[in-house]
Amino acid sequence: MTLTAVAASVLGAGCSGGPAHDHGSRIAQISVPGSSYAGSRLAEPWRRPAFTLIDQDGQPFDFTAETAGKPTLLFFGYTHCPDVCPTTMADISRALQDVPRDVASRTRVVFVTTDPARDTPEALGPWLSLFDRQLPNRFIGLAGTQAEVDLAQQAARVPLVKSNGTEHANSVLLYGPDGPGPRAPDSGRRRGHRS
Repeated sequence: MTLTAVAASVLGAGCSGGPAHDHGSRIAQISVPGSSYAGSRLAEPWRRPAFTLIDQDGQPFDFTAETAGKPTLLFFGYTHCPDVCPTTMADISRALQDVPRDVASRTRVVFVTTDPARDTPEALGPWLSLFDRQLPNRFIGLAGTQAEVDLAQQAARVPLVKSNGTEHANSVLLYGPDGPGPRAPDSGRRRGHRS
Protein backbone atom coordinates (compact mmCIF):
# COMPACT_ATOMS: atom_id res chain seq x y z
CA MET A 1 0.00 0.00 0.00
CA THR A 2 2.91 2.34 0.78
CA LEU A 3 4.30 1.84 -2.72
CA THR A 4 0.90 2.59 -4.20
CA ALA A 5 1.08 5.90 -2.35
CA VAL A 6 4.57 6.47 -3.79
CA ALA A 7 3.34 5.79 -7.32
CA ALA A 8 0.29 7.98 -6.85
CA SER A 9 2.35 10.85 -5.46
CA VAL A 10 4.81 10.56 -8.35
CA LEU A 11 1.92 10.62 -10.77
CA GLY A 12 1.15 14.22 -9.91
CA ALA A 13 4.21 15.52 -11.76
CA GLY A 14 3.98 13.34 -14.82
CA CYS A 15 0.34 14.00 -15.55
CA SER A 16 0.10 17.77 -15.70
CA GLY A 17 -1.55 18.26 -19.04
CA GLY A 18 -1.88 16.25 -22.19
CA PRO A 19 -4.76 14.10 -23.32
CA ALA A 20 -5.66 11.11 -21.22
CA HIS A 21 -5.58 7.66 -22.76
CA ASP A 22 -8.76 5.66 -22.48
CA HIS A 23 -7.96 2.46 -20.60
CA GLY A 24 -11.58 1.39 -20.47
CA SER A 25 -13.42 -0.03 -17.50
CA ARG A 26 -10.53 -2.30 -16.53
CA ILE A 27 -9.16 0.45 -14.26
CA ALA A 28 -10.24 1.38 -10.74
CA GLN A 29 -9.46 4.85 -9.44
CA ILE A 30 -7.34 5.10 -6.28
CA SER A 31 -6.40 8.06 -4.13
CA VAL A 32 -3.98 8.80 -1.34
CA PRO A 33 -5.83 9.79 1.86
CA GLY A 34 -5.05 13.36 2.91
CA SER A 35 -3.47 14.12 -0.46
CA SER A 36 -4.52 15.69 -3.73
CA TYR A 37 -2.79 12.90 -5.68
CA ALA A 38 -4.67 10.10 -7.34
CA GLY A 39 -3.97 7.30 -9.77
CA SER A 40 -5.43 4.17 -11.25
CA ARG A 41 -5.09 0.46 -10.75
CA LEU A 42 -5.64 -2.12 -13.47
CA ALA A 43 -8.29 -4.72 -12.71
CA GLU A 44 -5.85 -7.30 -14.10
CA PRO A 45 -2.27 -6.13 -13.43
CA TRP A 46 0.26 -6.33 -16.22
CA ARG A 47 3.18 -8.69 -15.81
CA ARG A 48 6.68 -7.34 -15.29
CA PRO A 49 8.03 -6.71 -18.82
CA ALA A 50 10.93 -8.67 -20.27
CA PHE A 51 13.71 -6.69 -21.96
CA THR A 52 17.48 -6.30 -21.73
CA LEU A 53 19.32 -3.01 -22.21
CA ILE A 54 22.72 -1.61 -21.17
CA ASP A 55 23.00 0.03 -17.74
CA GLN A 56 25.00 3.10 -16.76
CA ASP A 57 27.97 0.85 -15.95
CA GLY A 58 28.00 -0.53 -19.50
CA GLN A 59 26.64 -3.92 -18.42
CA PRO A 60 23.62 -5.81 -19.79
CA PHE A 61 20.61 -5.36 -17.51
CA ASP A 62 17.86 -7.96 -17.79
CA PHE A 63 14.90 -6.03 -16.38
CA THR A 64 12.89 -9.10 -15.39
CA ALA A 65 15.76 -10.93 -13.71
CA GLU A 66 17.39 -7.91 -12.07
CA THR A 67 14.17 -6.58 -10.53
CA ALA A 68 12.56 -9.92 -9.63
CA GLY A 69 11.23 -9.96 -6.09
CA LYS A 70 11.66 -6.19 -5.70
CA PRO A 71 9.08 -3.42 -5.93
CA THR A 72 10.12 -1.52 -9.07
CA LEU A 73 9.24 1.87 -10.52
CA LEU A 74 9.84 2.12 -14.29
CA PHE A 75 9.93 5.39 -16.22
CA PHE A 76 10.78 6.16 -19.86
CA GLY A 77 12.25 9.62 -20.53
CA TYR A 78 15.40 11.51 -21.52
CA THR A 79 18.05 13.53 -19.72
CA HIS A 80 17.75 16.71 -21.82
CA CYS A 81 14.04 16.99 -21.06
CA PRO A 82 13.29 20.48 -19.73
CA ASP A 83 10.31 19.62 -17.54
CA VAL A 84 8.53 16.28 -17.11
CA CYS A 85 11.52 13.92 -16.80
CA PRO A 86 13.53 15.78 -14.15
CA THR A 87 10.45 16.68 -12.13
CA THR A 88 9.19 13.09 -12.26
CA MET A 89 12.56 11.74 -11.13
CA ALA A 90 12.72 14.36 -8.36
CA ASP A 91 9.20 13.40 -7.24
CA ILE A 92 10.16 9.72 -7.16
CA SER A 93 13.20 10.62 -5.07
CA ARG A 94 11.15 12.74 -2.68
CA ALA A 95 8.45 10.08 -2.35
CA LEU A 96 11.08 7.43 -1.51
CA GLN A 97 12.59 9.74 1.11
CA ASP A 98 9.15 10.00 2.74
CA VAL A 99 8.46 6.26 3.07
CA PRO A 100 10.01 4.05 5.75
CA ARG A 101 13.69 3.37 5.02
CA ASP A 102 13.12 -0.38 4.66
CA VAL A 103 10.56 0.28 1.89
CA ALA A 104 12.97 2.63 0.10
CA SER A 105 15.81 0.11 0.40
CA ARG A 106 13.72 -2.64 -1.24
CA THR A 107 12.45 -0.43 -4.07
CA ARG A 108 14.25 -0.22 -7.43
CA VAL A 109 13.89 2.74 -9.76
CA VAL A 110 14.66 2.14 -13.43
CA PHE A 111 14.92 4.97 -15.97
CA VAL A 112 15.00 4.00 -19.66
CA THR A 113 16.15 6.69 -22.05
CA THR A 114 13.93 7.50 -25.00
CA ASP A 115 16.80 9.49 -26.59
CA PRO A 116 19.57 6.90 -27.00
CA ALA A 117 21.38 9.06 -29.57
CA ARG A 118 22.38 11.48 -26.79
CA ASP A 119 21.77 9.49 -23.61
CA THR A 120 24.67 7.06 -23.61
CA PRO A 121 25.09 4.76 -20.62
CA GLU A 122 27.93 7.02 -19.46
CA ALA A 123 25.62 10.08 -19.53
CA LEU A 124 22.86 8.42 -17.53
CA GLY A 125 24.84 7.80 -14.33
CA PRO A 126 25.73 11.44 -13.53
CA TRP A 127 22.21 12.64 -14.38
CA LEU A 128 20.51 10.02 -12.21
CA SER A 129 22.88 10.72 -9.33
CA LEU A 130 21.23 14.14 -9.05
CA PHE A 131 18.11 12.35 -7.83
CA ASP A 132 19.26 9.31 -5.84
CA ARG A 133 21.92 10.85 -3.55
CA GLN A 134 19.84 10.64 -0.37
CA LEU A 135 18.44 7.17 -1.06
CA PRO A 136 19.70 3.70 -0.08
CA ASN A 137 19.67 2.49 -3.72
CA ARG A 138 20.97 4.24 -6.77
CA PHE A 139 18.61 4.71 -9.68
CA ILE A 140 19.33 2.46 -12.64
CA GLY A 141 19.68 4.04 -16.08
CA LEU A 142 19.23 1.96 -19.21
CA ALA A 143 20.07 2.66 -22.85
CA GLY A 144 20.26 0.80 -26.13
CA THR A 145 19.57 1.36 -29.78
CA GLN A 146 16.31 3.04 -30.72
CA ALA A 147 14.99 -0.34 -31.87
CA GLU A 148 15.88 -1.89 -28.49
CA VAL A 149 14.23 0.98 -26.59
CA ASP A 150 11.12 0.60 -28.77
CA LEU A 151 10.97 -3.11 -27.89
CA ALA A 152 11.27 -2.25 -24.18
CA GLN A 153 8.40 0.24 -24.47
CA GLN A 154 6.28 -2.37 -26.24
CA ALA A 155 7.07 -4.91 -23.53
CA ALA A 156 6.00 -2.36 -20.88
CA ARG A 157 2.87 -1.45 -22.90
CA VAL A 158 3.66 2.24 -23.20
CA PRO A 159 3.24 4.20 -26.44
CA LEU A 160 6.33 4.40 -28.63
CA VAL A 161 8.29 7.64 -28.64
CA LYS A 162 8.03 10.22 -31.38
CA SER A 163 10.07 13.28 -32.40
CA ASN A 164 13.47 11.63 -31.87
CA GLY A 165 12.57 10.52 -28.36
CA THR A 166 11.37 13.88 -27.06
CA GLU A 167 7.67 13.01 -27.20
CA HIS A 168 7.11 10.07 -24.91
CA ALA A 169 4.68 8.50 -22.46
CA ASN A 170 4.85 10.10 -19.03
CA SER A 171 3.67 7.11 -16.99
CA VAL A 172 5.45 5.78 -13.97
CA LEU A 173 4.81 2.05 -13.82
CA LEU A 174 4.91 0.24 -10.47
CA TYR A 175 5.56 -3.50 -10.32
CA GLY A 176 5.13 -5.33 -7.04
CA PRO A 177 7.72 -7.79 -5.74
CA ASP A 178 5.75 -10.70 -7.20
CA GLY A 179 5.79 -9.25 -10.73
CA PRO A 180 2.42 -7.66 -11.40
CA GLY A 181 1.29 -4.49 -9.78
CA PRO A 182 -0.78 -1.34 -10.15
CA ARG A 183 0.13 0.94 -12.99
CA ALA A 184 -0.05 4.69 -12.83
CA PRO A 185 -2.21 5.80 -15.77
CA ASP A 186 -0.67 7.10 -18.96
CA SER A 187 -1.98 10.61 -19.41
CA GLY A 188 -0.71 10.87 -22.94
CA ARG A 189 2.48 12.24 -24.33
CA ARG A 190 4.41 15.30 -23.30
CA ARG A 191 6.59 17.14 -25.76
CA GLY A 192 9.97 18.16 -24.42
CA HIS A 193 12.27 20.72 -25.94
CA ARG A 194 15.65 19.68 -27.18
CA SER A 195 18.56 21.79 -26.09
